[in-house]
Amino acid sequence: MSDSEVIFAIIAAVVSLFVWGRLPVMLVALLVPLALFFSGILPLDQVFSGFGDTVIVFIAGLFIVAAGLEASGVTAWVGQWLSRVVGSSPIRLSLFTLLIVALLSPLISQSGAVAALVPVVILLAMRMGKSPSQFLMPLAFASAAGSKLALTGTAKNVLISDASSDAGYGSFGFFEFAWVGVPLLAGTVLIVALFGRRLLPERKPANLPEDFGQHARTLTEQYAMGGSARLCCVLEGSPLLGRSREAIAPGSGVSLIAVAGVAPDKEESRTFATGDVLVLRGSPESVSRFAEANRLGVMPEAEGSVADMLFNRHSGLAEVVVKPRSKLIGTVMAPGTLTESGQLVVVAIQRNGEDLGLAGMEEVAGSAGIALQAGDHLLLQGTWRALDRIGHDPDVLAVDSPDAVRRQAVPLGPGSTIMLVILAAMVVVLATGILPASVGVLLAAMAVIASGILTVPQAYRAIDWNTVVLVGSMIPLSTAMYRSGVATQMADLLVSAIGDLGPTMLLAGLFLFTAILGQVISNTATAMIVIPIAVAAAGELGLSAKPVLMSLNVGASAAFLTPVATTSNLIVMGPGGYRFGDYWKLGLVLMALYFIIAVFWVPVVWRL
Repeated sequence: MSDSEVIFAIIAAVVSLFVWGRLPVMLVALLVPLALFFSGILPLDQVFSGFGDTVIVFIAGLFIVAAGLEASGVTAWVGQWLSRVVGSSPIRLSLFTLLIVALLSPLISQSGAVAALVPVVILLAMRMGKSPSQFLMPLAFASAAGSKLALTGTAKNVLISDASSDAGYGSFGFFEFAWVGVPLLAGTVLIVALFGRRLLPERKPANLPEDFGQHARTLTEQYAMGGSARLCCVLEGSPLLGRSREAIAPGSGVSLIAVAGVAPDKEESRTFATGDVLVLRGSPESVSRFAEANRLGVMPEAEGSVADMLFNRHSGLAEVVVKPRSKLIGTVMAPGTLTESGQLVVVAIQRNGEDLGLAGMEEVAGSAGIALQAGDHLLLQGTWRALDRIGHDPDVLAVDSPDAVRRQAVPLGPGSTIMLVILAAMVVVLATGILPASVGVLLAAMAVIASGILTVPQAYRAIDWNTVVLVGSMIPLSTAMYRSGVATQMADLLVSAIGDLGPTMLLAGLFLFTAILGQVISNTATAMIVIPIAVAAAGELGLSAKPVLMSLNVGASAAFLTPVATTSNLIVMGPGGYRFGDYWKLGLVLMALYFIIAVFWVPVVWRL
């Protein structure tokens, strides 16, 4: 068999295996470089060269930056804003997410915009009782339209702009791409609104994240704190002034849960001051008596929420279970006491679903409190840094990860300002091109880790290695098609067949060839292959290269039929629970839109 026949056989086999869906997508992708090696198409040093490509660094860095946005609470802030705007309307959710991802794509790239919005869209869809699969694929497809709003939207824009300049027709302006980007985005939104429900699958992803949007209120209700906890303000002349939290002993009938929303650290030896807001727990009568005796002002419920006081950007709540054989078994604790570290406050204790409040305390070994047993549930309050250490405590098991709760429920938390500065710097680098895109994204990812927003293990976990392996495995196929001359032969044959039929047929033929080729290999590589053919064809027919190149650019972006066509398609595949064959239904309709824009609208804007 010739090299051309072998490559066609590999493409057919890979596409068939993807559609079959019985083998993991990563495994099928890894078969590509192995097949190229054993067939002798590529030598060993080129078979795995895809994993050293700059696009791999770019993609991995974007995942880390997106995780940094989530960890710092920026994503939660966007999610809460979106939640207020869209309410319970799936149509508004779809509309706003499509517009946001399109506007972000020229700033942080298609993949970066999609990766940042995926967790937000999943949570909002879950709250509406809708499948995320109804929203994530349109999100990926809208990012393609958004990439045509400015020069920095995608590498293909830069490639065709440079090619136009080299051909003597001048480069494209920064926002000149919007002439095709705006109608593509408008058409995408309209198609999704009209046909999305019928063309998108109802899939249930294997792993859906828990929704912690109302976590604080859920815990306060679970531990019956709604009526037993009150906010009290320390007034002038209070006998508590200058005294430490230990002045409020469990025997007083009330327990001190928090001061001004932050549990005091052992090292701080915090004392009470005028204006401090205390969260006290006990019966209404006990709290009233204690407030009167200690000159505290009981705040009306309308003036403050206990849940908000206990759960904010500085501190939070965590529910833990005492493990069997834990060293805590038999330890005497009571609501309001500090844990051994001195950095967490015991807010409540439950056993077998029943609250063991102050009334349930006994005299144990000379101390008033509750002797802990295996299986007891403790509600703890403290700084997020202190709560994060619970995961390493061998004596208790966290019901929900404090880190996961904070990422979802705390908007603009610690590190959010630094994260926004890092994001802005990355956008400037990508927009101005002062550094290669992969270098700019890598520097941003390193800054996220260096600033402490993510640890190194968290950064590793943030990377979707399935996506990395898929992209790295498919790059050698593009290399093989280019170096063997297969793609060039196909392009030359196409141009020779339709070149004499007029400019419109040339644009149509180039679009179809570019769009079809872009479904199985990198659409950037596709553009690089077809650009010289398109420029040559335009010259032979006496046409301007600008409209021909822009039409080619639109066709290269119409990669909607397979999940491996673009990184954005791959990013939403797992979270949306999509299968390989789910993409073509909506994808074909959008390809028709892109065909109309490329063949009929482009020549109106840029004269042939």
